Amino acid sequence: MVHLWVRAEQRPHEERVGLTPEGAAALVAAGITVSVEESHVRAIPIDGYLRAGCQIVAENSWPFAPPDAIIFGLKELPEDGTPLTHRHIMFGHAFKGQPAGRVLLQRFKAGGGALYDLEYLVNEQGRRVAAFGYWAGYAGAAVSLKCWAAQQRGAIAGPVAVYAGKAELLANLAAELAGLSRPNALIIGALGRVGTGAADLLEALGCSVTKWDMAETASGGPFPEVLQHEIFLNCILARPGCPVFVPASAKTDARKLTVIGDIACDPTSDFSPIKVYDRATDWDAPALRVADHPPLDVTAIDNLPSLMPVESSQDYAAQLLPSLLTLADLGSGVWGRAKADYDRHIQTV
Repeated sequence: MVHLWVRAEQRPHEERVGLTPEGAAALVAAGITVSVEESHVRAIPIDGYLRAGCQIVAENSWPFAPPDAIIFGLKELPEDGTPLTHRHIMFGHAFKGQPAGRVLLQRFKAGGGALYDLEYLVNEQGRRVAAFGYWAGYAGAAVSLKCWAAQQRGAIAGPVAVYAGKAELLANLAAELAGLSRPNALIIGALGRVGTGAADLLEALGCSVTKWDMAETASGGPFPEVLQHEIFLNCILARPGCPVFVPASAKTDARKLTVIGDIACDPTSDFSPIKVYDRATDWDAPALRVADHPPLDVTAIDNLPSLMPVESSQDYAAQLLPSLLTLADLGSGVWGRAKADYDRHIQTV
C-alpha cells in the first residue's frame, strides 16, 4: 500500500501545494492512502481534501509519519540538521553544487532516507513531467517591472505579496506604471515555459520584448546586447556549459540595463550565467542593488509562482498527477530515473 503524506510548507510566503483535492480524490480511488497536513497558509482549503477521502493530520507532523510514508512538499525543509529517514518528494536544489544542497544530502545520508527531486522527474526524452515554469516567468517579469518602476521614482522596490490571481496582478502593475514610458526587455530562454510566461506578462503591459533562445546564444558569448536593454530576464536553468550572460564587469560597463530578473534563480551554483550577485532575494526585499550610477538591481526570488498560489498550484498539480498515480512502482519510470540521480549525487557526500 502506497502512503503519500502531503506536508505543510514551512517556508515564509509559500502558499502553494503540489496536489489539489481533485488530484487527491484520484489517488484515493487508485488505492493510495493520502494524508494531508493542516496548514495555516495553504492557498487551497483543507475541506476539499477531507471530502476527497484524505486523512487530515497535524501541521508539520511529517517527521513522525510512518516510516513507509512518502513525504511530499514543494520547498525546502527547516534547516535544523536532523537526519532524514523518510523518502521525500520536493525541490531539493541539491545537485548543482549548492552549499545548502550538500548539507541536505548529508542529512539524507545520515538518516537513510531518499530524495526524489521534482526538478529531476523527467520522461524518457529527458523533459520534465511537471514544472511551475510559466507562472515563475509571469511573476518574475512582474517583480522585475516593479523594480524598474521603483527606480523611475528614485527608489528601490519594496515588499511584494500574494495576489488573488492574474487579473489583480495586472491591475496593480498598470497602476504602478501609470505615467511612465514602457521599458524594453530581453528574455533569454524565450521559447520555454518560463520565457513564455515572462513575455506574456510584459506584452500585456505594453513593453517591447526581444526574445532570444538557443539559436541566439549558440555562440557562447559575450552578449553585449544584454546591456543595451533596460530589463534582462534569465529564463535558462544553470547547468554545465551555460554561457555567461552578465559578466561581473557589467557593474561598471556602459549600459542601459538597470534591472536583472534572474527567474531561474540559482546564484550559488558554479554554473550561474549572471556574475554580478551571489545570493537570492526575497519577498520582503525583492531587489538587490549591485551598482549605482546608473542603478543596477537584481531580483531573484526562488518561489515566484507563489505570488499567484492558486493558479500555479492547480496548473502544476495537474501536470504532476499522472506521475503520482504511478507511485506504486518507484523503481522505474520517472521515479526510477529520479532515484538514479539521487544515488549518483549521494555517493559524492
